[in-house]
Amino acid sequence: MASDYYNDYGGRPAKRRRSLFMGLLDLILTIATVAAAVTTVLTYCVPYVDPARVWFFPVLGLAAPGIYVASVVLMLYWVIRWRKVRALVMLAVVVAGLFKVSLFWRPEIRRSYDGEAVYDRGAFRVMTYNVRSFYGENGGSSVDDILQLIAGQDPDIICLQEFNARLAERSEEFALLDEKYESAHFGRTQAPDSVYGATMAILSKYRILRTGTVLTPSSSVWADVMIGDDTVRVFNNHLRSTAINASDNEFITSHRFLSDTARETKIRSIVTRLRENSVLRARQVDSIAKVVGATRTRKIVCGDFNDTPMSYVYRTMARGLRDAFSECGSGYSHTFRGFYNTLRIDYVLSSAGLETLSYEVLPVEYSDHHPVVVRLRKSS
Repeated sequence: MASDYYNDYGGRPAKRRRSLFMGLLDLILTIATVAAAVTTVLTYCVPYVDPARVWFFPVLGLAAPGIYVASVVLMLYWVIRWRKVRALVMLAVVVAGLFKVSLFWRPEIRRSYDGEAVYDRGAFRVMTYNVRSFYGENGGSSVDDILQLIAGQDPDIICLQEFNARLAERSEEFALLDEKYESAHFGRTQAPDSVYGATMAILSKYRILRTGTVLTPSSSVWADVMIGDDTVRVFNNHLRSTAINASDNEFITSHRFLSDTARETKIRSIVTRLRENSVLRARQVDSIAKVVGATRTRKIVCGDFNDTPMSYVYRTMARGLRDAFSECGSGYSHTFRGFYNTLRIDYVLSSAGLETLSYEVLPVEYSDHHPVVVRLRKSS
């Protein structure tokens, strides 16, 4: 009995320390929970608010996946700790965002055990790719690698952004490609029959009927292509860049912002550029969306939007259209090589009358973007 007394006596300080530690941890995480709940709810509002009205919303949009995951983790913590009120609050926040999850991540429900899927002859493939002027990581030309990739993938319609015609025309691969595709080049600075200076290009195995410019030849263009007996309008877009360069990306991903003595100035510069360019993209997309909405034919909207699915730009552009990833993607998709490989900013959207059959992001490193390849089919 004496031993029980001493064992109990000796165990009380340890229990008291554990209780004190858990109480302190609960307090810290309660504060974090309040902050996470408010931040997550604000993030849900980002697509509905013009970035000119709330300056920090574009930053929340970039961090949306991380914010949501943090909310899920906190919800699970409070469930394990059996703190009902806090668990229910976070559950409500998480459930409210479930319909947004498919913009970033989709479970792989269907598996194919019979090899590569077989599609009917009515299916066609669309590729969109920001080729970064055909310059690779080391500053050397990536034009041959990219054009060989395109030849190997053999898409039926290709939308290229940051197209460098000077490098393209020096390549034998481009000459071979030019024999297979009709092409529309935009942003020419030389003679009308030259592609020199073009910054956007649409290539098609189908007949190109007409072409046009929505804003400028370097931001939004279109081409009408004849697929079977129907006209399909293909929009190729390259919206205003975030102006976050390689130095900024390294500053963030290497965690230099934690120790750099000039971090306040650097962070302020990054946030300012994000805000200003988000406002400019919003003005661009307002104009483009009107033209897209007024188009009565079937339509495909491709390109580098320079914004995530949790943004005013994406919501405005995708209104009335189907996102190929949300239809047929699987896992977590990113198309930009940088910022921890978390950003999906390149898209293929399609209208009613077009069915999405497959979606793929090619994991090549010839540019700072990955190419997106989507298979579509006309439907009634």
